[in-house]
Amino acid sequence: MLLSTLKMQPRVKHLFRFLAIAVATLIASACIYRVDIQQGNLLESDAIEQVEVGMTRSQVQFLLGTPMVADAFHQDRWDYAYFLRRGRSRDVERRWIVVHFEEDRVVRLERDLILDPT
Repeated sequence: MLLSTLKMQPRVKHLFRFLAIAVATLIASACIYRVDIQQGNLLESDAIEQVEVGMTRSQVQFLLGTPMVADAFHQDRWDYAYFLRRGRSRDVERRWIVVHFEEDRVVRLERDLILDPT
């Protein structure tokens, strides 16, 4: 009987060690930091409000920066898009502005952009 208890002890130690490692792994995985994913052009409301019909491409680029999409098939259209997903949140913030040109001048703006006046 003493012999069987001595043989059982290493198995119990291994079991406790395995359980301790499993619990530590679960606790550590709950603490993993998820980075914010931000893509595109973050545009300020002041800059957007300054874009007017009749401006040149260089004036628009000075105010809003380089467009995220300059399509080869639609050379008279610049797309500015913004995407933000914060950490573990499933909420995604999407915004976009499209600037249409004719003869290198702004003729129309399309927006789906809600900015905080900061």
